[in-house]
Order: sequence, then C-alpha cells, then structure tokens
Amino acid sequence: MAHDLTLARSYAFSLAKTLMVCVTLFQTDGGYGVMTSDEFDGDPASVITEYDPFA
Repeated sequence: MAHDLTLARSYAFSLAKTLMVCVTLFQTDGGYGVMTSDEFDGDPASVITEYDPFA
C-alpha cells in the first residue's frame, strides 16, 4: 500500500505498461492500492482511476 497518491499513480501506470493489462487504482482506509482491473471486486466508489495500456 502506498500512502502518497502521486507515488501510487506512478506505480499503477508503470504496472499497466509493464504487464500490458488494465489496472485499477483505489483508495482504502490504509492508503492506496493497485490491482488488475479484472480482479477488483471492491466498492466502485473507492476507485480513483483505471489505467489501460492500450489507450
């Protein structure tokens, strides 16, 4: 988990480009998290943004 939004955004973008999959950046009580979009089943209101490497 990252506690800095700028760091989390950078990590999410890099992860999407490296893995060539869509990733979701979301906020939790403990900070920010990143996971592949197809595995995210959390609260849609916690989503900050999605990164699509093909866009």
